[in-house]
Amino acid sequence: MQKNIIGIAIALAVLMGIVWISEPNPQTNKETASLSSSNGILSIEGSSDYDFGTISMAKGDVKHVFKIKNTGTETVVINKIYTSCMCTTATIDTGDKKFGPYGMPGHGFIPKINEALNPEEEADVEVVFDPKAHGPAGVGRIERAVRIENNAGEPLELIFSAIVTP
Repeated sequence: MQKNIIGIAIALAVLMGIVWISEPNPQTNKETASLSSSNGILSIEGSSDYDFGTISMAKGDVKHVFKIKNTGTETVVINKIYTSCMCTTATIDTGDKKFGPYGMPGHGFIPKINEALNPEEEADVEVVFDPKAHGPAGVGRIERAVRIENNAGEPLELIFSAIVTP
């Protein structure tokens, strides 16, 4: 009985130590708060919609690169990028760093990117669509989205469409 009580006390002490160590540092919270909003503007160069036209499942994946740019006066932090469907992945390339590929939330872990784009800096977002992902039921017109969460406001949404044939 006494061994059980000692074991429980040790387990509680270890658990409390883990909670204490993982508690956020107040200084870190201040730094994060300063990056939580921005007067930067994350914009799409060109159109936010892309139409692949008619594509064939037999020919495999199709790709398109969207160009985004910080057209504001302050740094924009890209927090996350994710897709609307498991048939789509997206990779972001800032020139010196590449992040991804990222997919649909719930079909894998979507980590935070926390990559800063300074004013006038650009990045490429490569979108890959797998027309075979939905099998024979996936023929016909499709529309998918890639969302880029950032600290400059609403998520930036990139849309693509296609007509999928066997």
